[in-house]
Amino acid sequence: MTEESRQIAGRYQLVELIGSGAMGMVWRGEDKILGRVVAVKELLMPMNQGEEKVNEAKSRAMREARIAARLQHPNAISVFNVVEYEDRPWLIMEYLPSRSLSAKLHDDGPLSVDEVIPIAVQLAGVLAAAHRAGIVHRDVKPGNVLLGEDGTVKVTDFGISRAVGDVTLTATGEISGTPAFLAPEVARGEEAMFASDVFALGATLYMAVEGAPPFGTADNAIALLYRVSSGSINPPKQAGKLEPLLLKLLELKPEDRPSMAEVLTELRELDGGVTPVAAVPIPLTVPAALPAAPAPAVAPTTPAPAPVDRRRRSMVLAGLGAVLVVVVVVVIVLVNRNSGTAPTAGGAAPVINSSSANSPAPTTNPPTTPTTPPPSSTPSVPSSPPSSPSNSPVNSPRSMEAALTNYFSLIPGDLQQGFSLLTDNFKAAKHQTFATYQNFWDDYRSARASNVKSIGPDTLSADITYVSASGASQTNHHTYHMVNDNGVWKIDSET
Repeated sequence: MTEESRQIAGRYQLVELIGSGAMGMVWRGEDKILGRVVAVKELLMPMNQGEEKVNEAKSRAMREARIAARLQHPNAISVFNVVEYEDRPWLIMEYLPSRSLSAKLHDDGPLSVDEVIPIAVQLAGVLAAAHRAGIVHRDVKPGNVLLGEDGTVKVTDFGISRAVGDVTLTATGEISGTPAFLAPEVARGEEAMFASDVFALGATLYMAVEGAPPFGTADNAIALLYRVSSGSINPPKQAGKLEPLLLKLLELKPEDRPSMAEVLTELRELDGGVTPVAAVPIPLTVPAALPAAPAPAVAPTTPAPAPVDRRRRSMVLAGLGAVLVVVVVVVIVLVNRNSGTAPTAGGAAPVINSSSANSPAPTTNPPTTPTTPPPSSTPSVPSSPPSSPSNSPVNSPRSMEAALTNYFSLIPGDLQQGFSLLTDNFKAAKHQTFATYQNFWDDYRSARASNVKSIGPDTLSADITYVSASGASQTNHHTYHMVNDNGVWKIDSET
């Protein structure tokens, strides 16, 4: 039986091999059920690394494919399905008759600035939409930019390079997580974040107008990585009016780069508003934040389960929590009726916000004036216990310490509960959404707080030990500013 005669998962017929690379092979195929043309990508698994590494890569690939499927955008290759066949993952994607920007540059040479800007507008538009949805691409490069026959530009392979651990190095710069297009912080071993995508976009546009990556190429992969990590780019010579923006995208420090939304605004000004940008909302498949207070994600203690299982578990726990709240309210009413005194409520476990994808420990400056609700003899809202005097057990240093410790015990069983225990101030400072919270902690098995100590009013210090999905662990020391919201301790900032 030839490769082209195979049928994947009893549904997807392989018709023609149309591409291959370090991550796998791509076929033009046919969905026999829906009768439409699709692209079928077979992901290659690590070789000679043991069963554990292979299983980890498969799980990660399945998870990253599900994340990519959340993004529905005219300038992104849609992921229709992900299936496991012959003991490896296969992505079922939108088929676009096209060639990559990499192939075009190889065949035709560098593009003019006026040719690059419309491409750049479309790229920045889809990446800005991805960032709004909490998705980091992690491998923006010419090989992942597809140029349609009608001028449409589409980005493919969101997160997939990290999923399969592709670190192949070549002198052409066309590798996954490509050293030639990596942000300096990623080349130094840090986790990719939104700012890393900004740098990679800059490197891709640099390649388009200059004909070579900003760091050049090298036969020695270590030398190339060193050059990238230092951020010493070759000054552009043909970028013209695009040069000022390019240099901002290629800043060494992530905090010095503009956001992708700001990049899009500047590119549209250069373009004169000619190239349309799709206004696409955050996909409905991204879990919505709880009304109380969405918060950052915490490392799971076991490999991340499928989203459906996690939602089912969260729904069960949420239902149990609702029953508990009702019982508490009834007890409060009875106590008030009989004694006329205000009851106290125990502090709930707080959640730690990690808006940056590159570090397990989020950092935020504490607010200048934390607020504590005044005491009340009856609950101020049906879903929360009443606030308590500052000298009551619920506001004591011991209750704060217990709350921080308990927070980590929630993960990964109830990410939504954890997310709700971060303050709005924390979320605003970190640009945190439930999606980014969940995505971040997908990379960790567990997190544990130790040496938790009160060091001032509403302030704690603690050592947090993070265990990654690969089993590696690291311990970071943090200081937390806490806020008591109606008897519930929440994390307001972390340094």
